[in-house]
Amino acid sequence: MIYWVVRAFAALFMRRASLVAENLCLRQQLLVLQRGRRRPRLNNADRRFWILASRWIPDWWSSLLIVKPETVLGWHRKGWRAYWRWRSSPRGKCGRRRIALELRALIRRMASENQLWGQRRIQAELARLGFNVSARTVAKYTRRPYDGLPSPGWRTFLERHATDIWACDFFCMQTIFFRTFYVFFVVHHSSREALACRSYTASNFRVGGTADRRDLRLES
Repeated sequence: MIYWVVRAFAALFMRRASLVAENLCLRQQLLVLQRGRRRPRLNNADRRFWILASRWIPDWWSSLLIVKPETVLGWHRKGWRAYWRWRSSPRGKCGRRRIALELRALIRRMASENQLWGQRRIQAELARLGFNVSARTVAKYTRRPYDGLPSPGWRTFLERHATDIWACDFFCMQTIFFRTFYVFFVVHHSSREALACRSYTASNFRVGGTADRRDLRLES
């Protein structure tokens, strides 16, 4: 008996809380409409109200009239993105402090005057002089610009060595009887001539591939 009495009081309290929440949502929208604009415009406080209402009021979408519920959920997602962007942003100066200009000039001078010294040797010499820097910092300021000819491109490489290059690949071919053949072919780059072409099924693919590697002869 006591259980049912408690349940009845709880239901009355929940029904009253639901009515209070619905009245609060309607009053908030009424305040937005009373701002004297032809098209109601919501500010950040209104957006925060509806984001909190979507989290704490069960049937919040039933009393929402000025915007769609999907818009409120979009505000919630945008707020989470802004929050984590703020949490992930660096506060103040981050990273290592830059070394002095005199020390950079010294590193470059030691690298230019001692061509055979690596970054570890330069780091050790700087430690003897009282400068504590890492090997990565030394490598950063000892990069020598490349003053030679640029490397040839892929087209130039093919033009020079086309007579000595072969290309091979596989492709699949389906027949009218729904059988699949795997075709292996070799092409000479210079003449575009097909030097070898073999077809296999799934059953003899491994055996045939081994035999071809043993029996295939390419003539230049």
